[in-house]
Amino acid sequence: MTLRERYYSAPTFDAFLEGVETNSDLWHAIARRASVPDDVIARVEATGQRWHLLVLTEDWCGDGVNVLPYIAKLADGAANLDLRILARDANPDLMDGHLTGQSRSIPVVILLDSSFTERGWWGPRPRELQQWVLGPGSSMPKADRYRDIRRWYVQDRGFAVLNGIVSIIEAAVAKDAAA
Repeated sequence: MTLRERYYSAPTFDAFLEGVETNSDLWHAIARRASVPDDVIARVEATGQRWHLLVLTEDWCGDGVNVLPYIAKLADGAANLDLRILARDANPDLMDGHLTGQSRSIPVVILLDSSFTERGWWGPRPRELQQWVLGPGSSMPKADRYRDIRRWYVQDRGFAVLNGIVSIIEAAVAKDAAA
């Protein structure tokens, strides 16, 4: 199956949200609260190109629940961006091409251009949070680490996620301009 076919066979965020079984209340609460600043939407639209975001995740993923609602709001706000979601466990071939180390960490956001050519990817969490998790956070008990991760996401309000996604889009445009 081509990336285009895989993309169009995947559910939208709203359809994904309807089928969420794990942490449903949290998914819906964050989706209701998530917002995207107008200047972030303007950065995507200023590229003048059509973009597709294909996300690999699962509904049980704590990072996914904190990341995807913001990405979905970005896709809803930017006229040249759309989003579809695939289950990681049902797409091991795609997941294995986007590993962070040896791990199948999610979410993974794959940037596709208008021809459905992969132009970059992001994941599984914002760089600064990932550095904390792999550094000081790694010595904490799991429950405490997850509490602090959740607190970080609440305080960040999606800013680092949105900046990371928009940055890969802008990098793809810059690469085209340099070619």
